[in-house]
Amino acid sequence: MSQYLVSIDLGTTNTVLAYAAPGARDVQLFGIEQLTAPGEVGAATLLPSTRYHPAAGEIAAGDLQLPWREADVAGVNNAIVGRLARRLGAQVPGRIVASAKSWLSHPGVDRLAPILPWGADDGVAKVSPVAASASYLAHLRGAWDNRFPAHPLARQQIVLTIPASFDEGARALTLEAARLAGLPQVRLLEEPQAALYDWLFRHRDTLAADLADTRLVLVADVGGGTTDFSLVRVELQHGEPVLTRIGVGNHLILGGDNMDLALAHLAESRLAQPDAPATRLTPGRLAQLTERCRTAKEQLLAHDAPSQATVTLLGSGSKLIGGSRSATLLKEDVERIVVDGFFPLNPEQEAARRGRGAIVEFGLPYASDAAVTRHLVSFLRQHAAAARAALGTPDDGTLPVPDTLLLNGGVFRADALARRLEDTLSGWRNAPIRILHNENPDVAVARGGVAYSLARHGFAPAIEGGSPRSYYLLLDGDKAPGVPRRAVCILPRGTQPGREVRLADRTFALRMGRPVRFHLVSTVADAGERAGDVADLDPADFIALPPIAMVLQHGGSTARKEVPVQLAVALSEVGTLEVHCVGRDDGQRWLLEFQLRGQEEDGAEVQEEPPPPRFADAVERIERIFGGRALQVDVKEVRRLRGELEHLLGSRERWATPVLRRLFDALLERAKGRRRSPEHERVWLNLAGYCLRPGFGHGLDDWRIEQLWAMFETGVQYQKDSQVRAEWWTLWRRVAGGLDATAQLRLLDDFAFNLQADAAERGRRPVTLVDGSEEDMLRLGAALERIPSAYKAEIGNWMLGQIVALPTSGPKYDARAAAGFTRYLWALGRVGARQPFHGSAHEVAPAATVEEWLNAILQLDWKKIEPAGFAAAHLARRTGDRSRDIGEALRAEILRRMTAVGAPATWSAMVKDVVELDQASEQRMFGEALPPGLKLIG
Repeated sequence: MSQYLVSIDLGTTNTVLAYAAPGARDVQLFGIEQLTAPGEVGAATLLPSTRYHPAAGEIAAGDLQLPWREADVAGVNNAIVGRLARRLGAQVPGRIVASAKSWLSHPGVDRLAPILPWGADDGVAKVSPVAASASYLAHLRGAWDNRFPAHPLARQQIVLTIPASFDEGARALTLEAARLAGLPQVRLLEEPQAALYDWLFRHRDTLAADLADTRLVLVADVGGGTTDFSLVRVELQHGEPVLTRIGVGNHLILGGDNMDLALAHLAESRLAQPDAPATRLTPGRLAQLTERCRTAKEQLLAHDAPSQATVTLLGSGSKLIGGSRSATLLKEDVERIVVDGFFPLNPEQEAARRGRGAIVEFGLPYASDAAVTRHLVSFLRQHAAAARAALGTPDDGTLPVPDTLLLNGGVFRADALARRLEDTLSGWRNAPIRILHNENPDVAVARGGVAYSLARHGFAPAIEGGSPRSYYLLLDGDKAPGVPRRAVCILPRGTQPGREVRLADRTFALRMGRPVRFHLVSTVADAGERAGDVADLDPADFIALPPIAMVLQHGGSTARKEVPVQLAVALSEVGTLEVHCVGRDDGQRWLLEFQLRGQEEDGAEVQEEPPPPRFADAVERIERIFGGRALQVDVKEVRRLRGELEHLLGSRERWATPVLRRLFDALLERAKGRRRSPEHERVWLNLAGYCLRPGFGHGLDDWRIEQLWAMFETGVQYQKDSQVRAEWWTLWRRVAGGLDATAQLRLLDDFAFNLQADAAERGRRPVTLVDGSEEDMLRLGAALERIPSAYKAEIGNWMLGQIVALPTSGPKYDARAAAGFTRYLWALGRVGARQPFHGSAHEVAPAATVEEWLNAILQLDWKKIEPAGFAAAHLARRTGDRSRDIGEALRAEILRRMTAVGAPATWSAMVKDVVELDQASEQRMFGEALPPGLKLIG
């Protein structure tokens, strides 16, 4: 081999690089040069996966110089990565980027958007989770190339380890981070498997004897951000052990970070000064305290732990030392919270509890149950059949417990936690469990990645197993919560990388020139299906893959036609799923980059369930009104179109999302016909907006929104018709959830012009800008959730000014004033809502600004002005994320006022606890009913 074999463990807490030189058979750890203090560079095996963004002038640029010169891939001047970043982050709040790996697997935010440090002040530079991850990899590349200039890292054989539970989205983003770091060719390897590869390599000369009594190995990998389980079967063949990975767990954001945060919450309660009320820390200060609690935790869980440790939170600015506060953590505290709380013995073998957990912070969706041992029970039950087969035990209803355990992850450096999990499993087995000693959990995964590469070249023991999960194509049917979904298996679990699976017995009619989609899911459960088999999947057992919508062409032609195709699926050599449609007749291939849905019958079109019986008649009515042939249609018939559609399809409130989207497609295809008369335009805009609301939630909505948005700049045909103008803005308000930030900012321009332009500005009004009433604009502005939070603050401040100016008493407080309060308070509640309906959580209005709005709303008479309480409920809604939530004192005052005026219990509940909206509150806040079966994020 002329290349180095390189392995990178891109961890939540630390990043490690190991390698084997060309032709060598030993694994070495790479000393990573990094800043250890301003102006000081040292090499260490661990590179903390941490960034620090210093303030201007905080540290001289010359003190941040590394042995290589390279701009930050995330684009932040003077950004610091590694040990110095972690140290500074523990001293200065709000400037540290940590746990980027956890964010990388969080589908609830835009992982390509600059959102970290989470909750940081506006003046702090922010980066995306992908860019942060790329910066750690780029640092490794710089350090490596500086050490081995003749062997650039990008040209070596690189393995990049990831949690076994990472879904396709997180895997793809990991590869994107590597690409941004200048490492375009990497192979992905699951971390638990890498940890076992390390053990196998270190025991390669005595492996048969060492595993003679082992039948099933559990690899428990609990790191800083994730908990990962894997099962590996051991069989003796010709006197030699053969290892096969037979099960992996679901993704759990549960690890050392959660433990540190739990201790930080305890320490926070003890920081109060004598005779002073307890104060709730800002997100940045809590992050600072959490970092210090991590150090205390490691001290108090060590083999020779002291009885207590002190955590000190420094002051800020001129009060850096004098303003410091301290809290004491006892060894008993750590044993109670970390050992018993996260690793209970669980003799009853309880499974993980579903629901929202008590530890919710920093915007991350931490596991709802903090008990690792309960998640382990769920995992073992999920793989019970395969585990019993490996152990050779009958199906007697008891929990199959592995006979051997390998612990990995920084959490198990603590002897108390390693012993606790060992004792738990031994208790479940009623016999001691065998331990495979992991000499260094911090570096085992990186070392194991090199061992894996050596095994691929035939120089080390290997683990078989193939794909850790099965992939299915969902078939349309009942989408009610908890109802099993019919699905076709397209790639069975265990399929080897590089082997293409062809569904030869199933043919689909693929539509050319129009959007097509599949809806793919994955599951770690093994029901024994083969490719092409149809199964009923429990929604709790599968994970939806990222959606995709595509418009495909055949032979370069844009003509609409149907082509018979078959599916060809493979797990690529780098560890990602590849799905192709292959022409049955000519073999042409189309790579699907995720998003499509299927039909279960052979030869069925790739589409949803059949339309209602009279849907064709409904399309015929739409064609008659808006079709290409200009029929002499009476104005009254145009106005009656909606009523006729309801006569054919039932009440429109009951039209399911697939029916709505089919109707929209019919309207979009005939969009030119809307310009025939004011009545045509009114009806078209009304129906189009209603059928596409809220602009997302269905497989092709991105494509539909793109087609609709192309019509925006042309405006309306009948500008002088007030109803046409109102329907225009109602349409864009209804579909705003599907518009990206650029489109929403464009709508914001028209919102501001219509409400705030003076006479001179109105004289320069663009000819296509549609006039909008105050109410239309308020409802539109409230729906723009993807605009920057600073704009929301500006809009909300303006709205609050209008509210304060309204009369609250005397003869002027009449129906007009009441209507004004209703409009503006509703809009303000939506603009400042703590939980967005469709936007990312990092885009909400600043919490400090919202607190100012709430204090102003408290000055209103809530008994007389009922919308004040409703708006306050959404402005004060608890999310569990400290960066978004209002202060506790203000929350208590809001709750007291709600009780005093007899506000609905649901309003108080959403302020007091983290809860979902009830249907009535959701409908009122959104502005109208949602399509049946569609649930907003909130």
